[in-house]
Amino acid sequence: MTFTLTLSCQNRTGIVQAVSSFLFQHGCDIGEYRQFDDAVRGRLFLRVQASGDADLDELERGFEPVATEFGMDYAFHSARPARVLVMVSKLGHCLNDLIYRWRAGALGAEIVAVVSNHEDLRPMAEAAGLPFHHVPVTPETKPESEARLLRLVDDHAADLVVLARYMQVLSDQTCKALHGRAINIHHSFLPGFKGAKPYHQAYDRGVKLVGATAHYVTPDLDEGPIIEQEVIRIDHTHDPRSLQTVGRDAEALALSRAVRWYCEHRVLLNGNSTVVFP
Repeated sequence: MTFTLTLSCQNRTGIVQAVSSFLFQHGCDIGEYRQFDDAVRGRLFLRVQASGDADLDELERGFEPVATEFGMDYAFHSARPARVLVMVSKLGHCLNDLIYRWRAGALGAEIVAVVSNHEDLRPMAEAAGLPFHHVPVTPETKPESEARLLRLVDDHAADLVVLARYMQVLSDQTCKALHGRAINIHHSFLPGFKGAKPYHQAYDRGVKLVGATAHYVTPDLDEGPIIEQEVIRIDHTHDPRSLQTVGRDAEALALSRAVRWYCEHRVLLNGNSTVVFP
């Protein structure tokens, strides 16, 4: 059995020795070990991938005294692929990229369903053999629509919700319900270039870099802890149309990396930021 242990706590002497000794005593072989000491916040972050014959539930129960001693936030993760529910609107480049990587076995996760407030991407989802759920959203129906979304998350036993250019703002209540298990993608022009045509604004200002940011979803719009960013250099020859093309490439790359790292348990929250062990 292969598993991953992730943890964070205030840094102090003896943590690494305690974790290593526990795993050794339970017959576990460490295959990958990553550590980060945050000197500014005084916290330690660990990701350990190990294997052994011990039952995962027994390991988790047995680890409790160690975790209590050091005040650890910790989790044991099985090797089961994470289940991902993707939310989209009309633009399909991020969904298409996620489907390609999933079918190629490069996503580190299992896409289980696609949810959209429009019908446009139904053919793409169904061509990949994925259930497609149309959940229209209007100002009047938003509470009912989000309640249905949360039911779909439960029905599909989704571990992660990915907003792959889903063009609706989730309510504070839904953001809190999905805390720590929802990722969004947006162009890095925010907040400098807001509104419906950020690439046109960027063109008018003569930008030299196009980027995208994958981050956790929080009630503070587009201000959640950042997981990954992608930046591509451009020049004066790029018009708004070509800027959109380059920008969408950046969005697909940043989002797919963030999804894979999350599903491989390589992302740990650190206050308003993250520790990522790629």
